[in-house]
Amino acid sequence: MTAGAAKAGGTRRQKEMRKALRASVPRIPFADAEPVLAGALAPHLRHLPPSVAVWLALVAHVRHAHSDYDALLDEGYERDAARYFALPSINDTLLDWGSTRQVTGEEEEIGED
Repeated sequence: MTAGAAKAGGTRRQKEMRKALRASVPRIPFADAEPVLAGALAPHLRHLPPSVAVWLALVAHVRHAHSDYDALLDEGYERDAARYFALPSINDTLLDWGSTRQVTGEEEEIGED
């Protein structure tokens, strides 16, 4: 494989991440897909299977970019309360993007707020 071919397709893990993202949320906008993939490739998620890393990065991205989570924190809500109140908009976004999985609020999250 040439350097150009490797660069065009990415590493095996990057390819697995893109495949997992398409399977999880087939209608995700490109503008949202790129930051989710970047988040899934973060060093603290490296030990996780691609599908798990993508899910955690996806939920974190939607929480921060498509819900009132950060505004609630700024208003003084505790982290768990802000997550609770942000949950409906997070799940609505996931549904809009074609996800069959929802956030229940009981997921264990690794190294992110």
